[in-house]
Amino acid sequence: MDYQLELRHITYFLAVANELHFRKAADKLFISQPGLSRQIKDMESHLGITLFNRHNRQVKLTPAGAYLKTELTKNLNNLNTILNHAKLLDTGKDGKLNFGYVGSAMQQIIPDLLLKFTQNHPNILFSLKEMENNKQVEGLLSQDIDIGFVRLERVPRGLKTKAVLKEPFCLVLPKNHPIDHSNFKNISQFKTEHFILFDAEYSSSYYEKVMEIFDDSGFTPLISHNTIHAGSIYKLVENNFGVSIVPKSLQIENHPNIKFIELHKIRQRTVLSAVWNKDNQNPILNEVLALIHKKIIK
Repeated sequence: MDYQLELRHITYFLAVANELHFRKAADKLFISQPGLSRQIKDMESHLGITLFNRHNRQVKLTPAGAYLKTELTKNLNNLNTILNHAKLLDTGKDGKLNFGYVGSAMQQIIPDLLLKFTQNHPNILFSLKEMENNKQVEGLLSQDIDIGFVRLERVPRGLKTKAVLKEPFCLVLPKNHPIDHSNFKNISQFKTEHFILFDAEYSSSYYEKVMEIFDDSGFTPLISHNTIHAGSIYKLVENNFGVSIVPKSLQIENHPNIKFIELHKIRQRTVLSAVWNKDNQNPILNEVLALIHKKIIK
């Protein structure tokens, strides 16, 4: 009987390729290890190639196996997108789009985008997840998310970006801080203060941009805390643990315990960009990108 390569064989191969351990892969697939090994050997025989090198209980992908892992993972994600889209159409929905974003994008950019988009596409499901920049990149490459909003100056090959907002920075101070708009001159007034900043892991390029502000002001900041959440920064500032610098879009009007001073005279600006995988086959993504490219978002 001719051996037919089926979707389950691809699933088995990818499980072993990810684990590089037959027993662990078998456990995740809920099948026996001998049965999994047999299926992989049958797949290799059918294709006429060796997918794994097995030496002293170590399992490694061959060059052909590594290539198949990359391409099959990408195309299996596309297949899942197509099948999920068909299910949504069957239930009366036009599709689904998964968003990743840094917190500042939710202040205005994403709400404005969704409001404009749903005017003509009321039956779209949106999944929104706040994620740090690097997690978004991982999610876009694996196509776990369709579009991200990041503060990164460079992204890996395969991803495309479009700047949607270029903005100045703001100082964040406790409400009772002696410096305000009336007597603020420059950042050097804060050289003895402790600073609470977004962690470098949030975005190394964003962190370097903030460090340039201090370089231009002629001092190295005393950094007391690093975090990846604006809410944590504000809580620490209002409790007098230090001051901070954030993008203007994170400014909160009429906050009872903190105040903001826009740094419009310095040269540094931070850019929020939309980013997506050019190989993503989600048909809704192109509709959203059309809005972004038309510069409907200000």
